[in-house]
Amino acid sequence: MAKTLRVGMIGYRFMGKAHSNAWRQAPRFFPLKAHVEMHTICGRDAAGVQQARVQLGWQHASHDWRDVVESPLIDIVDINTPNDSHAEIAIAAAQNGKHVLCEKPLALTVKQAEQMLAAAQKAKIIHMVCHNYRRIPAIAQAKKMITEGALGRIFHFRARYAQDWLVDPEVPLIWRLQKGVSGSGAHGDINAHIIDLGRYLVGEFQEVCGMMHTFVNERPLLDDSSKGSGLTAKGARKMGKVTVDDAAMFIGRFENGALANLEATRYGLGRKNHIEIEINGSKGSLFFDFEDMNRLKFYNNEDAKDRQGFRDILVTQGGGVHPYFGNWWPIGHIIGYEHTFIHTVVDFVNACVDGKLTQPTFEEGVKNQRVLEAVETSAKSGKWVKVSSIK
Repeated sequence: MAKTLRVGMIGYRFMGKAHSNAWRQAPRFFPLKAHVEMHTICGRDAAGVQQARVQLGWQHASHDWRDVVESPLIDIVDINTPNDSHAEIAIAAAQNGKHVLCEKPLALTVKQAEQMLAAAQKAKIIHMVCHNYRRIPAIAQAKKMITEGALGRIFHFRARYAQDWLVDPEVPLIWRLQKGVSGSGAHGDINAHIIDLGRYLVGEFQEVCGMMHTFVNERPLLDDSSKGSGLTAKGARKMGKVTVDDAAMFIGRFENGALANLEATRYGLGRKNHIEIEINGSKGSLFFDFEDMNRLKFYNNEDAKDRQGFRDILVTQGGGVHPYFGNWWPIGHIIGYEHTFIHTVVDFVNACVDGKLTQPTFEEGVKNQRVLEAVETSAKSGKWVKVSSIK
């Protein structure tokens, strides 16, 4: 008889909805090695979390995360809170023997991330940081092709993650714009994703040279009467200081000699959630655009000269041909953003049952955090910074 794993989720807004859908759908489409029970959802607003419980399909609601991590009924703790509470909740969950899935970035600092990793390793739990974009079938296919040598020696990794929701200066001073809560702005929020993809697809960063900039330095304070605290929250008349970056970019070198060029901005007008990646090698190139996420473009330099060019790979074929797609639809029937979280939950649950870690672990989160801090250190000093120097 299959084991039952009971999940307690901390946080219930944007990421809470995405994760709830994943916990709900994963057992319906994938042969999980355990039964999953959506036991408790937790948030500080009692009325809000109760409404979320009903809407998202959880059995119980709580407004104290300590009750969740200390409950003997909970096996997995899923953390979707603002970044400043990741470490405290994850460490407490590990100390109580819970497996932990935590949203990115793993922590506010490298030191916090290392403490989270140490607690998880000491408790011998399964731990994962949720970089869901690794589990886009096209990205997983790119990893497979690179590993097999289809691109040869890698020369370049170029990535841009662009949004535009902060172009309006009336967007209020939400937690994502406060360094004490978020750690950084576009850098830790979205640059973290393409840093992780760079490490996943190409290798470890050796050194970086970065810059970070804030375009609007003051914003309306959040209206106390507003129930929103996310991207649609409303502002008041009083102003507060923005203490994070609006945009960040850096160049760098990987340990294998490849060059990197990454940009993250919340001021890319017209770009809502745009992720573009190109990888160039000695034998070929790959190109990915998240706005066309079921497609991967491949240039093969070994093709006949009279028919060379980027070809489309529609990454939608099951039967073991393309990663994850065998449990979805017939070939050509595309999937979307929400499916990346489902794939994450599937791999995480099976890892919990097998007792074997699956990527990206908290160790990967620590490595991402080192790159984030190296870029920030470089932006302040105006100098190149070796990632290994960040402790």
